[in-house]
Amino acid sequence: MKILVLTSGGDAQGMNRFLYQIYKKFGKKVYACKYGFRGLIDGNFEPLKNFEPFKNRNQAGSCIKSARCPEFATVKGFKKGLANAKEFDWVIVLGGNGSYRGACQLSDNGVKTIFVPATIDNDVDNSEYSLGFHSAVKACCQYIKNTMPSMEAFNRCCFFEVMGRHHGAIAQSTALALESDFVICNEDDVDFGKMAKVVKENAKREHSSMIVVRENILPLSEFVSKLKNACPKVDIVGLRIGHFQRGFKPTKVERAMADAFAKQTIKVIRKKGLPSAVVSVNGKILAQ
Repeated sequence: MKILVLTSGGDAQGMNRFLYQIYKKFGKKVYACKYGFRGLIDGNFEPLKNFEPFKNRNQAGSCIKSARCPEFATVKGFKKGLANAKEFDWVIVLGGNGSYRGACQLSDNGVKTIFVPATIDNDVDNSEYSLGFHSAVKACCQYIKNTMPSMEAFNRCCFFEVMGRHHGAIAQSTALALESDFVICNEDDVDFGKMAKVVKENAKREHSSMIVVRENILPLSEFVSKLKNACPKVDIVGLRIGHFQRGFKPTKVERAMADAFAKQTIKVIRKKGLPSAVVSVNGKILAQ
């Protein structure tokens, strides 16, 4: 039996832990597809053991490398990838919604494929949880906690831009955990009048203000300048947390979730089950 595993799209904490568990179970039968679907097209395969899965098991990122691959969506690119995928008995795909569509394409064309949700954005349609989310939120909370004492020293207002692409889960969870003064998860949440009222009230009490905003709504500089116009007496800054969210070490919860996803994936392979997605539903990890 030959198993191929690839990580696609943005990296997410828990990917390496998952790879380690698969290697621990199947050993030399597992091959890594370097750089996601691009590696599948190029036939860029190596034994997973070459990437030291034990050493990297509790690290962020993806030791087998990841990439975005628009070419896989083309007829030519898909045909190349499909031909290479058919060299293996199973193909395991870790990634987000785009990766899920790619996995489904492979499955529909005769490749026994297992999809595992792994994206810090936590926006995979058929899963309540995606690997990387808990660690990304923890990273945001730590960054903001370490920054706010400086904001408080000057009664500043600070916009903290978090990742999420077009999904507000990281922003919402971070704001709830830290009890932020304002959170902007989507375009409908943008209300400079309400923000200004909160910021001015905090300034009167000689306190800082914390606003958590999801990326890709408005440029951070625009948030800052517009709120400055509404609150001219308050010092307002904007900070982008950025890839600190991806590079933050996987949390204990993340490692446990990766283990659970791997356990269910192993079960599908051992029982020679049907191609499937291993997802989180009602707090349980299931194969669908």
